[in-house]
Amino acid sequence: MNKEILFAQTLEKVKKVAKEQGNVIAKEQVEEAFLELDLTEEQLAMVFDYLHKHKIGIGEPVNLDDYLSEEEVDYLEEYLQQLKELPEFSEGEKEAITLSAMAGDLNAQNQLIQIFLPQVVEIAKLYAGQGVFLEDLIGEGNVAVTMGVSMLGAMEHVAEAQGMLGKMIMDAMEDYISENVEEVKKDRKIADKVNKVAEKANELAEDLHRKVTVEELIEETGMSRKAVMDAIRITAGKIESLEENGSVGD
Repeated sequence: MNKEILFAQTLEKVKKVAKEQGNVIAKEQVEEAFLELDLTEEQLAMVFDYLHKHKIGIGEPVNLDDYLSEEEVDYLEEYLQQLKELPEFSEGEKEAITLSAMAGDLNAQNQLIQIFLPQVVEIAKLYAGQGVFLEDLIGEGNVAVTMGVSMLGAMEHVAEAQGMLGKMIMDAMEDYISENVEEVKKDRKIADKVNKVAEKANELAEDLHRKVTVEELIEETGMSRKAVMDAIRITAGKIESLEENGSVGD
């Protein structure tokens, strides 16, 4: 197998193991995982640095608060203050509440939501710094818990039910990040098209010493009529170097 491919696969396996261990992995585990690749000390150091940047602690958990922006820290401080007003439950009470929630007790399900709210915060910290606001991640996690507590009837054990809720929280956050990334890519593509049309219109108008037509713009940009017209519509027809009738019709 290609060494680069093996390295990438091993790195993913290490990240997976760390995730299963609460985002912590022992130095020896990492060294053993990469043993076959015979990495130098410098290369291993780069691996450890990469893991740390991805919020994976080596030997002990990282401080997730260190990865938050000042704005997120301020928001979190206020939000956690609100959570302090929620009732506290012992481990025994949490287990009993979970069992009752699994049996369909609505009051227990509401209590279970409250129990999981602080956990949503901790999970959100793991996903922070990926182009979305911490507040939005927490919101997605809270929605997942609210939906999840009514879906525990098929679970047989408390740990299984709690694990399901944890997975639903993570899935919801990962889906939100993925959707946001795709939306950002889409917005950038649209912005690029609009900028290209506007820039070409201005350049052409400067060369011709007059406003340009849609047909001239299509020829100059090499874009389809639809793409050019879409870009014009997005600017509300306010490309000054384009003839006024270029903002209507297809």
